[in-house]
Amino acid sequence: MLVLHHLNNSRSQRILWLLEELQVDYTLKTYQRDAKTNLAPAQLKLVHPLGRSPVITDGDATIAESGAIIEYIITQYGNGRVLGELSETEKQEQSFWLHFAEGSFMPPLVTRMVLEKGKEKAAPFFIKYIIDKFVNAVMDAYFGPNIKANIEFVERHLADRQWFVGESLSAADFQMSFPLEAIVAKQGKQAPPAIRAFVERVHAREAYQRGLEKGGKYDYA
Repeated sequence: MLVLHHLNNSRSQRILWLLEELQVDYTLKTYQRDAKTNLAPAQLKLVHPLGRSPVITDGDATIAESGAIIEYIITQYGNGRVLGELSETEKQEQSFWLHFAEGSFMPPLVTRMVLEKGKEKAAPFFIKYIIDKFVNAVMDAYFGPNIKANIEFVERHLADRQWFVGESLSAADFQMSFPLEAIVAKQGKQAPPAIRAFVERVHAREAYQRGLEKGGKYDYA
């Protein structure tokens, strides 16, 4: 039996969506973030040494990392769905998005979030002033331009497409859903229109809504 070890408010929400979309028979084991640190609980380290979510267990197999999990589930349980209609060229394009999501897109977004939280917590005033100047300089010099370029790249790609690869859902859509949800949650109506429309299409799917009901609180929805 496939088990999804699901952490509330985390990347594992997209795995829940995938499982519901494919109508896979699975067991959901839910973990809650520490109320003070917002980190995953120590129990997850009993499942995988990194102690992060998502992670799945399936018989003797334990698989971490969203991209690897998505590929495994589709290969083992997809029955030709989702991946079945892609050409070899489209499969290569799909592979790009699976790596781009966490390799290029998410790191600067996470860094910005951490730096912004650092600014909020800085005290007293003279320390806050120094930290604000430092964070703003770092964002302007590196992370800001990278985030802007990544968002513009994705927006151009989605401008005339409903899904990332081909004419229907692929692994790329599940993997890319999380960073795009994060952008829309932060920017609201100011988010680029094609990205916002993609997130709205995802959220409108019945399988996604079933995943939300099972997964619990998820701020990006």
